[in-house]
Amino acid sequence: MPATRKISIRLTEAQYSKLEALVEIGEYTSVSEAIRAAVKKFIEDHREQIEKASHLRDLS
Repeated sequence: MPATRKISIRLTEAQYSKLEALVEIGEYTSVSEAIRAAVKKFIEDHREQIEKASHLRDLS
């Protein structure tokens, strides 16, 4: 597994409850896993913007 970094986030009670529900039905093994999956999808959805920003940093 790649190196990881621990971060802190704030969620509403409703958001956390929905994530817990996904864990309870077996969709994820933990709330942390569900959040990692959401972040992975977010990054994939914004891949072009991330690559463009990375390319611009390389030019500086």
